[in-house]
Amino acid sequence: MKRRLTIHFPRETVHHPITYRLAVDFDIAAKILRAQIAPNQSGTMVVELSGDIDELDAAEQWLEDLGLGLDRAPGEIRIDRDRCVDCGICSSVCPSGALRSLPPTWRLEFRAQHCLVCEQCIPSCPVDAIDLVLEVR
Repeated sequence: MKRRLTIHFPRETVHHPITYRLAVDFDIAAKILRAQIAPNQSGTMVVELSGDIDELDAAEQWLEDLGLGLDRAPGEIRIDRDRCVDCGICSSVCPSGALRSLPPTWRLEFRAQHCLVCEQCIPSCPVDAIDLVLEVR
């Protein structure tokens, strides 16, 4: 099973070997999708955790017990094709390649299966055609 989480590190926890402990103690594979962590400062990391469902639950509890904030991927990104003008700005900030403009028409393509739900595309859209939808179908 896989879960996508955003982990928020308070200043006092940035030195903990989180991904190592997840692998050794819980047999969880942690794929780091995006990280912004600096020594002696707070940080954020988006990870995709893979493993047994019981171990995932135990690992999440351990992370919370360490004082880390966890955000589960709350929904999905949706593109309003009526509003989108295919400018491609969102594709330039998309870390996973879920958004891309393809020649020869340069029409925006959204591949939801690649989306990290990092939400970087939302503020980049000049026509507000991208939204986070909390109720996933």
